[in-house]
Amino acid sequence: MITNLHLLRNIGRFESVTTAANIPLGRLTLIYAENGQGKTTLAAILRSLATGDHIPIVERRRLAAQHPPHVVIGCVGGPPNAMFQNGVWNRTLPNMVVFDDLFVDQNVYSGLMVGTDHRHNLHELILGAQGVGLNRQLQQHIDRIEVHNSTLRQRAAAIPAAARGDLSVDDFCVLPVNENVDQDIQAAERNLAASREQDPVRNTPAFEMLSLPVLDLQTIERVLQASVPELDAVAAARVHAHLATAGVGAEEWISEGMRRQSERPAPDSTSCVFCAQNLSGSPVIAHYRAFFSEAYRSLKRSIADALAALGRVHNGDAAAAFERAVRVLGERRQFWSRFCEVPTLEIDTAAIARDWQAARQHLAALLSAKQASPLEPLPVADDARSAVAAYAAHRALVELINQQLVQANQTIAAVKQRVATANPAAIAASLSRLQATKARHTPATAQLCDAYLEEKRAKAATEQLRNQARTALERYRATVFPNYEAAINRYLDRFNAGFRLDRVAATNTRSGPACTYNVVINNVAVAVAGGEPQPGTHSFRNTLSAGDRNTLALAFFFASLELDQNLADKIVAIDDPVSSLDEHRSLTTVQELRRLAARVAQVIVLSHTKPFLCRIWEGTDSTMRAALQVTRDGDGSTIAAWNVDEDCVTWHDRRHEILRAYLANAGQNEREVASSIRPLLEAFLRVAYPEHFPPGTLLGSFRGLCEQRVNTPQEILNAQDTQELRDLIEYANLFHHEPNHARQTQIINAAALTGFVRRALIFARKR
Repeated sequence: MITNLHLLRNIGRFESVTTAANIPLGRLTLIYAENGQGKTTLAAILRSLATGDHIPIVERRRLAAQHPPHVVIGCVGGPPNAMFQNGVWNRTLPNMVVFDDLFVDQNVYSGLMVGTDHRHNLHELILGAQGVGLNRQLQQHIDRIEVHNSTLRQRAAAIPAAARGDLSVDDFCVLPVNENVDQDIQAAERNLAASREQDPVRNTPAFEMLSLPVLDLQTIERVLQASVPELDAVAAARVHAHLATAGVGAEEWISEGMRRQSERPAPDSTSCVFCAQNLSGSPVIAHYRAFFSEAYRSLKRSIADALAALGRVHNGDAAAAFERAVRVLGERRQFWSRFCEVPTLEIDTAAIARDWQAARQHLAALLSAKQASPLEPLPVADDARSAVAAYAAHRALVELINQQLVQANQTIAAVKQRVATANPAAIAASLSRLQATKARHTPATAQLCDAYLEEKRAKAATEQLRNQARTALERYRATVFPNYEAAINRYLDRFNAGFRLDRVAATNTRSGPACTYNVVINNVAVAVAGGEPQPGTHSFRNTLSAGDRNTLALAFFFASLELDQNLADKIVAIDDPVSSLDEHRSLTTVQELRRLAARVAQVIVLSHTKPFLCRIWEGTDSTMRAALQVTRDGDGSTIAAWNVDEDCVTWHDRRHEILRAYLANAGQNEREVASSIRPLLEAFLRVAYPEHFPPGTLLGSFRGLCEQRVNTPQEILNAQDTQELRDLIEYANLFHHEPNHARQTQIINAAALTGFVRRALIFARKR
């Protein structure tokens, strides 16, 4: 509750006003001020005190003032008093609400228009403190989400676009870790390369096996150790000695002779096939038989075969073929390594050729020596064995490589099969995702993505809070808006507005929640919503008069108070609520303010209309009311106490009092007394005969009507009263300014005046 207006300095018309410091304000406080004296300034001060907004005061800084505005107001919650100094309040009264032009301009309409801001503010007005709190929570979450969105945009921009590829930031940041990403990327790259070279992949053969012939040392060693047991070395030597004397080719033709000799049947088998001499006594023939036997021939043949096989299988062409095979293998490996995993070919063909040749030469030398001395067993020297072992090691390595090539050929077959049905676009997309996965989990990018995901989780949590707040607000609005519509229409009905509201509802717009409604006139709904109405159509501007619009604003205000759960604690300030209202609506406003004063902590009414304030005063408890008036003070204004009772006396009552006082004391102003007779009669007759003497009818016309109806069924005054009225009017007209401009010079007879005053009072008392 506001208790005193201690100081108003350098604001509006108030230069330095302290006169109201000792005038206590009541639970109902009336403040009267003529137009332009500071009433609106007082309303602005109260609004600033309620909201803490300094603008309503600062913008009214007194012109030419040397110092800024300074206001001190005594109110509940102190000490100290509420003080506005240096552009700020030391404290506020948030439980105060103010109805004034600014309230109408902010919440209902401006000029002839209902704009977006009006509908937003009306939404909050309808919600009340509880709903505004819910809406504020919702808006805070919405604002927070905008901050999240801004942060997300910044953090998304920090993530390298090149690393993401075609993925969105969200998809990129949730890519899981792939421990084998490098291998998968390599496989995908190979698959993509293969899919793009389908014909070469399809037509290029797989690996062919390498071949190094076997050096069978055991077999060769058996040949080297072989002999003919029945042919001793002495005999063989004697045969060789004999053959040496027999000339070139002797061994061949002797061998042929011995074959023929052995084929001869007995008894011819003992005679020489050539000379027919008896051979039984020949000392060399037995040696010939052993030397040229099948066993000996077989030995020599095996030696020759071994030597020939060694030369045939392990000749230079075989080594060259091996080198060519290795070269082809390398070329195919280079091709297939682009599409799959192939073994590494570490084949030292030079070393193989060297060791191969060494082993071949050692064995060839041994076989040649054996061939020269077939019956003499030859051992394999260590250097020969080492050479063969070195070659065998190369061959074992080649066999291992062949095993790897077999596995590689299986992989190549799979590549060929995949290529047959490959989709390069799909493979490229998979490769791009794998590359993005690798980039996502590099340390620097991972940190950026984690920050983005953290902010996204925070946004999701805020969105959940927003949804909960929105649900709570919707539930509240589902109750409060229908109740508010009902309350509005009750007040419009009391004001006899001639219209009502329909479909008062909340709507969510991009700029925030707003209120829409229909004005229903003659059962036709006119929508009051967003957007500019089309020219030539019914709208708020052309369906409601100025009085209707002000009535609607009052109804909005009263309805919001009615639904306020903290109404008992409210301080209500109302500035000129009856502007543009007719007599009936003014009376209804008076009645509502009287009722409101009994339900709230304090009502402060400011107006430039004394009769309106007097009506409020007359119907309220004298113990709860106070009155002030703003009056002129030089070129400014001041505040003083106001005797409302004196101003509540009507002019009829005043004139009646003047006439009665004159009868009691003839010393009064006789001309004022004489001038009061006719207005007294007019006021009396308008109340006594309203159907015959309505406003706008002249007193003479009414008298003439009375004379016409004397002694008729429609008689108004009887003949005696009609004559009395004629006499009183005739006298009163001498001092009435309308027909008699010489009234100021009309001579007054005290006795006549006394008589007519008495007769006028008696006439007005008779009915």
